[in-house]
Amino acid sequence: MATTPNGRTEARIADARRCTLGEGLLWHPQRGQLFWFDILGRRLLSQRNDQPLEWLFDERISAAGWVDENVLLIASETALLTFDLASGARQRVCALEADNPLTRSNDGRADPWGGFWIGTMGLDCEKQAGAIYRYYRGELRRLFADISISNAICFSPDRRHAYFADTARQQIWRQPLDERHGWPQGDAQPFIDGRVAGVNPDGAVVDSQGRLWNAQWGASRVACYDPEGRFLQAVAFPASQISCPAFGGPELSTLFATSARDGLDDELAAEPQAGRLFAADVAAQGQIEHRVIL
Repeated sequence: MATTPNGRTEARIADARRCTLGEGLLWHPQRGQLFWFDILGRRLLSQRNDQPLEWLFDERISAAGWVDENVLLIASETALLTFDLASGARQRVCALEADNPLTRSNDGRADPWGGFWIGTMGLDCEKQAGAIYRYYRGELRRLFADISISNAICFSPDRRHAYFADTARQQIWRQPLDERHGWPQGDAQPFIDGRVAGVNPDGAVVDSQGRLWNAQWGASRVACYDPEGRFLQAVAFPASQISCPAFGGPELSTLFATSARDGLDDELAAEPQAGRLFAADVAAQGQIEHRVIL
């Protein structure tokens, strides 16, 4: 693990392309390949054999799960759709707030039962304009309403809990799940209150030990919390707007993080790395991303 002289983990640039709003990191376990999105640029990005890959879409796209070696399930601003990486074919699976022109998809992740959780938000971050849904066995069901900026959707390795955030409220909740099918059971409980440290929780991922790693917008870091929500450490990155983490690499011990340039016009001279993809080697191992079952 590379560290600076003061003992802090050293981040590096993993991809030099700049996203306006980087998000939705996914390490595909069968392909050993990382995917991420530039939401406002309507791009899906990746790398293979050290070569940059990129696909353009007609709508904003934000999150994905893997269906098989060649097919992703992608969330766009109006639908969930499959995307064939080999042929480029795209097929609509179901509508996602297609009747609401004021919202788009945001954070999402597959759950241990083969479902896919996806959050929405207002195009201009309108208060409580979004929601969180679950696609499972052909049905898209709304789980939580009145969400302003949906984020931090991830799952504990023991399958007992889901996590989600509303960045605008600076809160992460922990939701108990039904063991058999993974539906929410009982009320979500407050897990991390970002107001205490003055941070804004963005995307998150849970490692194999149940620790939650949370990108914190505006704080230049991914913070790690133990299974009880206690702060353990933070990994610093050279951009303020860190948006989404993911574990990848052969041992799932590389912490990747997307970032954003959106809204930084006056500060870009001071943040030349904003919008790039970063990586840091950490003393942790991620979970294998769950497969989406259509």
